Amino acid sequence: MAHKISEECIACGACADQCPTEAISEGDIYKIDPELCIDCGACEDVCPTGAISEE
Repeated sequence: MAHKISEECIACGACADQCPTEAISEGDIYKIDPELCIDCGACEDVCPTGAISEE
């Protein structure tokens, strides 16, 4: 199950830096590509706003 980024995202980039599969793309709110996400949780662990959760 892939992770999802909610509207609480502040686009700080911490999650993208930690993603081993480069599944996170930049934007006003970052997005996770479910095809690339391996559900490792690295992004969720570093998110300062708690905007990332399992889908």
